[in-house]
Amino acid sequence: MAVFGALVLICYAPILKALVAQWINDADMGHGFFVPLVSGYIIWQRREQLMATRPQPAWWGLLIVLWGALQMIAGVLGTELFTSRTAFVITVIGVVLTLGGPPVFRKLAFPLLLLFLMIPIPAVIFNQLTFRLQILASRLATDALMLLNIPVFREGNILDLPSGRLSVVEACSGIRSLLSLTFLSLVYGYFFEKRNWVRTALFLATIPVAILANAGRVTLTGILYEFRPELAEGFFHESTGMVIFFAGAVILIVFHKLLMFTSRLVARGN
Repeated sequence: MAVFGALVLICYAPILKALVAQWINDADMGHGFFVPLVSGYIIWQRREQLMATRPQPAWWGLLIVLWGALQMIAGVLGTELFTSRTAFVITVIGVVLTLGGPPVFRKLAFPLLLLFLMIPIPAVIFNQLTFRLQILASRLATDALMLLNIPVFREGNILDLPSGRLSVVEACSGIRSLLSLTFLSLVYGYFFEKRNWVRTALFLATIPVAILANAGRVTLTGILYEFRPELAEGFFHESTGMVIFFAGAVILIVFHKLLMFTSRLVARGN
């Protein structure tokens, strides 16, 4: 295991170095540092199960290692970051299958697959998703401001308010909250829930929760921009992003409690 691990790290060192650099410089990937740490912690928690599991080396796992190697080479030659980075996770999975076989892989499937969340999604998909979230957040914020009797006219991602124009830029699209909440929902579901259907529900709930939370942030920014312009930018604006993220996390936890309460009621009724 040590030899395979060392070889994988040596082969992928330049790719992993660039990946960590993006975690540092890209605010949308701030959760990237936590993914391998949480994955490693989960594996450490399962150490007794792993020690009690008899390895059944599967040499066909080398085919997956080869797949990862060829994908890494293709990604490097084609300067396609997503391809070369996901090749690392595929290679690690291949190594686990080669040395431990299916019994060991089943014990490590969740923390290994979790590693895919540390890799930024392709730029083409990211930009398309960001643009759609910008427009959606602008629409929801416009409706909310009109309900609050604040005159607003939307043109794309630009909100025209009586006090000026408010632009919903990429950083305000909500993609950052969506990515972070997706990771959080998977980890929270793993540690605090055993039923797969509830875990799935928590995972799916991240999409509407992130969208609504971000729309709330844009709405709040619009209100501040109208009545207290100095609070609508700078430190106060950045801090609202953090507050909205924690609000989304709280909503997920409350949603989980509601699911537990509902399931207990159904069980009592039966």
